[in-house]
Amino acid sequence: LLVDDLWQRSMSSGYCSLDEELEDCFFTAKTTFFRSAQSKAPAKNVTPTAEEKPKAPTVQEIEQIINSYNAKVTNCFVMKLNEDGTYTGFIKVHLKLRRPVTVPAGIRPQSIYDALKEVNLADMTDKRTSFYLPLDAVKQLHISSTTTVSEVIQGLLKKFMVVDNPQKFALFKEMQRDGQVLFQKLSLTEYPLYLRLLAGPDTDVLSFVLKENETGEVEWDAFSIPELQNFLMILDREEKDKIQQVQKKYSKFKQRLEETLKEAGGKPG
Repeated sequence: LLVDDLWQRSMSSGYCSLDEELEDCFFTAKTTFFRSAQSKAPAKNVTPTAEEKPKAPTVQEIEQIINSYNAKVTNCFVMKLNEDGTYTGFIKVHLKLRRPVTVPAGIRPQSIYDALKEVNLADMTDKRTSFYLPLDAVKQLHISSTTTVSEVIQGLLKKFMVVDNPQKFALFKEMQRDGQVLFQKLSLTEYPLYLRLLAGPDTDVLSFVLKENETGEVEWDAFSIPELQNFLMILDREEKDKIQQVQKKYSKFKQRLEETLKEAGGKPG
């Protein structure tokens, strides 16, 4: 009951449909995802509200929920409670990016040395190129209960050496309700591992998706000149492809009509 109660508190309105499921591919995040409990700043109240906020669970309650969570885990991705009341665990993030991302050009693959020394390969060159990330990309992150949505986004971009502004991206929580797939954008200050803990390990109940940060209208000022030029090239290529498809379609239709007329011409009235 404790888990269900806390999970219901974390739910809110504003859901929309989301498309297909993706495959698995894992990596473990660096320790830069972890911060001490003392460094977690409390959320600021922008506007006062008469509704009292739900109390944060105690360490004993968290321990109870973690034990219940781990009992349902069928793999090695369990959560661990620390002495200071924080805890660590894993979240899976699906990457569903429809637009190309910007990465350094001509960069070698990251080595074990780079990972241990936290070398940022993107800083080694000023050359940039753009490409589409595969829509079947899924990453497993090892994070702390103090890791925010903002840090998860930055960590994912760093892993893929994406140099785009993190504000171009948003993390969504994906759920199933009444046979429909629903998703909701998370605020940058939310804690994904806490949501994972309350929902349990079943990804059909809750999963995370990285998408473009849709604000209604594209903020072109946020893109660099090379990015804008690359978008124009992509649009030009897509336009030519569409023109060829339409021409091919009507060419076939015209050919069929001519064949029909030719056959009809040899027949009486």
